[in-house]
Amino acid sequence: MSPSHAARASRAPLVAGAAVAVAAAVTLTVVVWPEGSGPGASASSRTSVAPSPTRSYPLSTTPRTIPAVREHTAARGPGWKPAEDSAVVAADPELADEAKLLAEELKITYRGEKSARSGDVELALAASGKGDPESYTLKTADNRVTISGPGQAGVFYGTRTLKQSLNTGSTVPEGVVRDTPDRPQRGLNLDIARKHYSADWIEDRLREMADLKLNQLGLHFSDDQAFRIESDSHPEVVSADHLTKAEVRRIVKLAQSLHITVVGEIDSPGHLGAVLKAHPGLQLRNTQGTARQGAIDISKAESAEIVDDLLREYAELFPGQWFHVGADEYQALTVSDPAASYPQLAAAAREKHGDGATVQDLTESWLNDRAAVIREAEKIPKAWNDGFFSGGAVTAAKDIEVEYWTGKEIGARPPQDYLAEGRAVVNLNDEFLYYVLGEPNDFTYPTGERIYEQWTPLVLRGTEPVAERYSKQILGGRFAVWGDFPNAQTQAQVAEGIRLPLNAVSQKLWDPREPELTWARFQQLADEADASN
Repeated sequence: MSPSHAARASRAPLVAGAAVAVAAAVTLTVVVWPEGSGPGASASSRTSVAPSPTRSYPLSTTPRTIPAVREHTAARGPGWKPAEDSAVVAADPELADEAKLLAEELKITYRGEKSARSGDVELALAASGKGDPESYTLKTADNRVTISGPGQAGVFYGTRTLKQSLNTGSTVPEGVVRDTPDRPQRGLNLDIARKHYSADWIEDRLREMADLKLNQLGLHFSDDQAFRIESDSHPEVVSADHLTKAEVRRIVKLAQSLHITVVGEIDSPGHLGAVLKAHPGLQLRNTQGTARQGAIDISKAESAEIVDDLLREYAELFPGQWFHVGADEYQALTVSDPAASYPQLAAAAREKHGDGATVQDLTESWLNDRAAVIREAEKIPKAWNDGFFSGGAVTAAKDIEVEYWTGKEIGARPPQDYLAEGRAVVNLNDEFLYYVLGEPNDFTYPTGERIYEQWTPLVLRGTEPVAERYSKQILGGRFAVWGDFPNAQTQAQVAEGIRLPLNAVSQKLWDPREPELTWARFQQLADEADASN
């Protein structure tokens, strides 16, 4: 059984609507139900049709979009497309930015907070305000489109559906779309430390992400090779090629307008080579004086001070609700006897946590202390899964989100271990979601086809899914680009290489069930939906 089948939960059976006579138009309801539904079920839909006294228009078809909409009630009618006198109006002032963007994209007028007329698109917040803020309803009838939802994000996603519908079919089909994502975190992770990307390039990726209803961009901007964002607290650590804070604020502003959260990451206590180049006295050294690449000496108070300075500085620069503190691949733990090789760490562990405490405990305590800094900034801390240890005197705080990428590294455990502890997990499975420049260490560039056909959010490690009972703890996933060999591809080649994988990730995070379209048809749809083609 393939992972895409195995990851599906049982669905409630579909109930066909009874045929009823209506005075005007016939309707057809296409329902996409929650994950996994009955023997042989797939994301294709069953329908029910009521007889109609008129045949002036054929029943509308489901909008062709990526990700696919989860429910469409079809109807007879011409649909909608922009005309010379069409306009976008906002029923609520909070939606003015979304309305202006859509009007600009469709090359029609924005008329402000006015009543909708025939030919218009109206954006509105649902009166109740209840429901998933990323859900929306898109109704097309009487030569008018109304997009509504409980939150601004959902209404924005409705505009993406409208935009793609026009790209793929020239009209927005008659009827009603009701749509909502399966997972709340959906995005791209970008290593800008090993490879420098221009602000313009990053902004182009944000626009692509927005059209795919992706909502999170991770920026890994500090590593052994470089530190890539301007710093006021420690300018000495910044590399020559870097983003200015003005550029970052511009990126963040664009992201916010597209309902994307930018999540900064400063990895520690490993991967700090660029910082240590400016502060060599903080480099971790063993009893022979040999330095460990990228590893900071966590027995020294100054080490925590400089990392915390940077965390506080960038937690302010990135206004979203998360910040990533890394915690992976600390080289002190890769030797056979960490206490013998690094007695200063062993002594600090005993001093802080009592007799019997180990270097592993001190490392876990480091993670907790950095997470506390992020918590003080009123953000949710994230960390890589191999920074969460078991069997020691110190355990990682439960509110740190586990970013699961590997089961191969020192300290890494099967994903079920973290889930059984009740932890929230985000999927960055390196088997499917790691695009590593130069393809080192047996990595190969992931394909959209393999993601589309084999991966779901439940496939956290390798190719096998975890049990369905853990589904609610898996918050989503991100496709990750790493710059191990930064010159292996140009920026343009990276953009093209990740385009179809991102489309596939978008589909599977919005609706993880077995897709209705074949890969060939999905790939064709991706080309049609992409307005930049």
